[in-house]
Amino acid sequence: MREEWFGRHGLQPVRQMQMNTSEKTCWVIDLGLITYQPAFDLQRKLVAARKSDAVPDVLLLCEHPHVITLGRNGKQEHLLASSRLLKQMGVEFFPSDRGGDITYHGPGQIVGYPILNLAAIRRDVAWYVRQLEEAMIRATAEFGIIAGRKAGMTGVWVDDVASATSSATNVEAAKDANRNQGGAEKLAAIGVHLSRWVTSHGFAYNVSTDLRYFDLIVPCGIRDKRATSLERLLGRVVLREEVAPRIVVHLGEIFERDMRMVSRENLEEILQECETPAAHATA
Repeated sequence: MREEWFGRHGLQPVRQMQMNTSEKTCWVIDLGLITYQPAFDLQRKLVAARKSDAVPDVLLLCEHPHVITLGRNGKQEHLLASSRLLKQMGVEFFPSDRGGDITYHGPGQIVGYPILNLAAIRRDVAWYVRQLEEAMIRATAEFGIIAGRKAGMTGVWVDDVASATSSATNVEAAKDANRNQGGAEKLAAIGVHLSRWVTSHGFAYNVSTDLRYFDLIVPCGIRDKRATSLERLLGRVVLREEVAPRIVVHLGEIFERDMRMVSRENLEEILQECETPAAHATA
């Protein structure tokens, strides 16, 4: 994702790394297109580094090739495709330690993995999930679409009948209406994991996702609900670069963090430095 897209929203790259984890800082790293396993491995390294205060809070942004993941509480029967069909369609499958059921990731999605120390923010998992939703709801509103929550379910939802525009006189009332509508479609999914109050996994927001791949699963284990995308709602081409900086800005506002762009190369250097002392200690 090009730096200028983030720069337009006040998100400037960090040229010199300053390791002060006491500041309310969150590094934002754009991994680009990356397969699921390396992204998962990177999250595990960052969680360990965050626990030891070797890094501040981090937000990983990426896009995955076609992959289906099953949460730790998910049901295998919610995978509707055979392994043979998945192979034919070039779709990988991974069990995951995140919360939630089954979901699909693929091109045209913004996948975000926040690695945050909630002990320094607020020790409340339900609150944390609601804030992830809120950031995406606010970003969606900037495109004239009123999104909201649905009672008893996680994620971001849009009513398919009134795909409500921000011309509504009462935005909060529109959100409430979305919560109560039976015909709502899911725009973004959330599944998180916490270890000693450090978060991992996160959210997937459909920008221009090929929604046909959701037919391979029962999305999030909910049989009567379908996925949608921002591109489908707007009826025009939408770039991920148009949406990602907005989500980042709103996450910074909500969690009261200074969001700073950091290159993947700089992050890997820092993580290498973190791992080197541990390797010497066990030698």
